[in-house]
Amino acid sequence: MSSGGCSIVWFRRDLRVEDNPALAAGVRAGAVVGVFIWAPEEEGQYYPGRVSRWWLKNSLSHLDSSLRNLGTPLVTKRSTDSISSLLQVVKSTGATQIFFNHLYDPLSLVRDHRAKEILTAQGITVRSYNSDLLYEPWDVNDEHGQPFTTFDSFWERCLSMPYDPQAPLLPPKRIIPGDVSRCPSDTLVFEDELEKSSNALLARAWSPGWSNANKALTTFINGPLIEYSVNRRKADSATTSFLSPHLHFGEVSVKKVFHLVRIKQVFWANEGNKAGEESVNLFLKSIGLREYSRYISFNHPNSHERPLLGHLKFFPWVVDEGYFKAWRQGRTGYPLVDAGMRELWATGWLHDRIRVVVSSFFVKVLQLPWRWGMKYFWDTLLDADLESDALGWQYISGTLPDGREFDRIDNPQFEGYKCDPNGEYVRRWLPELARLPTEWIHHPWNAPESVLQAAEAASRTAAENGTEEGLGDSTESAPIAFPQDIQMEERHEPVRNNPLHGTRRYQDQMVPSMTYSRVRAEDEETSSVRNSAGDSRAEVPTNANTRQNGREPMDQGMLQNVNRNTRQRRNNTTTTFWLRNAAEDSTAESSSSMRRERDGGVVPEWSPQASNFSDQFVDDENGIGATSPYLQRHPQSHQMMSWTRLPQTG
Repeated sequence: MSSGGCSIVWFRRDLRVEDNPALAAGVRAGAVVGVFIWAPEEEGQYYPGRVSRWWLKNSLSHLDSSLRNLGTPLVTKRSTDSISSLLQVVKSTGATQIFFNHLYDPLSLVRDHRAKEILTAQGITVRSYNSDLLYEPWDVNDEHGQPFTTFDSFWERCLSMPYDPQAPLLPPKRIIPGDVSRCPSDTLVFEDELEKSSNALLARAWSPGWSNANKALTTFINGPLIEYSVNRRKADSATTSFLSPHLHFGEVSVKKVFHLVRIKQVFWANEGNKAGEESVNLFLKSIGLREYSRYISFNHPNSHERPLLGHLKFFPWVVDEGYFKAWRQGRTGYPLVDAGMRELWATGWLHDRIRVVVSSFFVKVLQLPWRWGMKYFWDTLLDADLESDALGWQYISGTLPDGREFDRIDNPQFEGYKCDPNGEYVRRWLPELARLPTEWIHHPWNAPESVLQAAEAASRTAAENGTEEGLGDSTESAPIAFPQDIQMEERHEPVRNNPLHGTRRYQDQMVPSMTYSRVRAEDEETSSVRNSAGDSRAEVPTNANTRQNGREPMDQGMLQNVNRNTRQRRNNTTTTFWLRNAAEDSTAESSSSMRRERDGGVVPEWSPQASNFSDQFVDDENGIGATSPYLQRHPQSHQMMSWTRLPQTG
């Protein structure tokens, strides 16, 4: 054990011993003290969600075990200020150097820049490295030295770089431990008692840890990858890599994924396997989107809170807690949307295609503010990733130079028959529809009365006999615990009077320098991106006469009409399919809150309460006829808006 002059390796979202440049540098320098600092308060409103914290807890345990096998423990610290804790560890261990790997979200960029300044002023040598990307953001520019503003041009440039990404590093054979006798670890608490039972279910499906990440990568490359081009859109089977949580927490490096997949591509090319080559290209494109999310975050640090394009700056978003609650709880009345949202709450996971469908429905049908959806994804996804979530939601909202047109909507009915053609996914997460024929599974509002009655009878019989698929004895099934109620708050935009900094300095193996504070000045906000992309969509002028009433997809009068129509239809038919409960909630809860706010003015925020559970199913869960809770809760969902009047997606 070294008694002094050791190096600190600061672990963050790089929880692995393999292909970890900061750890490799520390091992080369001599004795090493591995440190992880848990300071979630620094993240502000982006405090990690329950499932994300569960993953972090298990990943850290796995990393600590691996480091101990190599010769040194992982020191864990609980703090509200990471830099202060680093200084304390330096004082306790006598360290003279600190190594860490880059992060690219705006909060980390600011913190890392500040850490470098403060620690250097204390005489500590600080070095940082790229372990999260194929290429650093400042290395990928157009012919004029400017950042790209569209994904296709960015990814084309990455694939045509004159040099390949660095090959992944092997794990160290042995680590010389630093003296941590005066630097005890703090006990980190990632879950409370109420969360443990829910988290226990996650362990059945997921195995956090860097060695498990390698197993998942190997399984994907030797299995689903070859048919990825054909099966990637299927939500009813394991057709994707499931690597996103491992990549987010840095349990496997993107460079290793890239190199191993490219090796497989060369092998298939030599065999003349065109399908395999296409599959690799499509999978690498998904890796490229992850790269692009960091690229956008680095070059536009406030992309997680402001749209990159200004044409929707004054769009009158619907501020309605009832719609938001219905979407969260999977009670919209559209089977594919509801199945996806229930899976998200139960497992912390969503197939990529389902994410597109539920977010498109959120933004373009309910017309709720996209930042609400992004924040809810952050709180509930295992792979919650600020950069990727911001890119995805801005893409769906059409606020990127190459984003989707705002009037392009992913029809849940059409998408259902593409990604869930046999209805197995919907049946798994909506047991109310488990006995409905496939022909009607994605649009049950069109099913004949006789079909609904037969399906209801079959479902009730299965429930009485305890043979409901996947549920065992239905009488013992606990009701679904839906997401809790959410307190709405209003946050006024801060005064943007932060001075701009000078010219950006790019230095290899250094913390990316910030050219401006995280909250940019008003005069710099989004027009430059729009202009550089050549986008012709005009921004709504400040004095535009924006309609406040005519454009609402569901105003209070419409909701009341829907309820009246629903009551009338129940006299004639057993199928009534739309959000009765959500309609009532919307009428009751949001009579004072249904309003539209201009993006950039008063921004409503929400955050979960301390409790973990609230609304539950209290009705019969197995019928799907007139007395079915699902159909009663979702009467006339297909009338939410007329799909025939909107462009359909392929």
